[in-house]
Amino acid sequence: MLTASIETNKVSKIYGKRAIIQDVTFRVNPGEVYALLGPNGAGKTSIIRLVTGLAFPTSGTVRLLGYDPHERPTIKHKLGAVVEAPAAFYPYMTGRGNLQLHAKLAGGVTQDRISEVLEMMGLTEAADRKVGVYSLGMRQRLGVASALLTKPEVLILDEPASGMDPLSLHLVHSVLQQSARDGTAVLLSTHHLDEVVAYCSRVAILEEGRIIDEVNLLDRRDRYRLKVSDAIKTQQILKSQPYIRHVSARSSDEVVFMLGQQDGLGQIAGIVSQAGIRIYEMGKDSFNLRSYYRERVEESRQERQEELEEVEA
Repeated sequence: MLTASIETNKVSKIYGKRAIIQDVTFRVNPGEVYALLGPNGAGKTSIIRLVTGLAFPTSGTVRLLGYDPHERPTIKHKLGAVVEAPAAFYPYMTGRGNLQLHAKLAGGVTQDRISEVLEMMGLTEAADRKVGVYSLGMRQRLGVASALLTKPEVLILDEPASGMDPLSLHLVHSVLQQSARDGTAVLLSTHHLDEVVAYCSRVAILEEGRIIDEVNLLDRRDRYRLKVSDAIKTQQILKSQPYIRHVSARSSDEVVFMLGQQDGLGQIAGIVSQAGIRIYEMGKDSFNLRSYYRERVEESRQERQEELEEVEA
């Protein structure tokens, strides 16, 4: 198993008598993009503050690259983060000037690297304008640029795409994908459910400070759907094939399967047809994260309501 870049184990945070975070456990490996999903007040920013070492957990443990960020504060030199976006910049300084200040504080960042991250975030033309005239989306992109300055091993961003236009949103998502491909562990909080399906590895669904579900999106993107005359028989046939990782009958005429080997896809139609089963349709099984998220939140709320009623009874 990979050593996790970020790992929490039964982390809770209590302010006064109120539990803000309750028994949160998750891990983010190098090369992954992991998203925290939830409405305002679900605890996303509180979790990010705990992971980055800006807050102490009441109970449980947090590890950043294997270390407690409070016991080993130097580990934060390998961390790039924007917490409670938009990031704070001096409005009377230019975008480049603000990054130069961040670079000086971080140490070891060249002028070429500053120009590189400005270009990555589409801010080259605006680099020498004062940040005070930047739009919210531009300030958000400048925040991501500042987090990338040191080529961090861990990148943590709190709502990085808030207030962005679609083109800026796509740019940020592309940069996060590339960071993961370069081996960085990326953790972010977001409201953009539809977009994260395309580039996140896993997502955690939060409700009132608890993780109520974790979804592996890599598996969801690798699923296919068959509409056939006999789903049960098709399931039995595909289950015996070495290149099929998982198969299930969704209804009497629909089968969903996952491939273990991509070159097996071309063999499926022939094998199913040879068994006398008619194929009406075959294609990718699109995953609607928004619908799934809504269902899980509703289920969680219903479960808690039932628990309360049992206690009151």
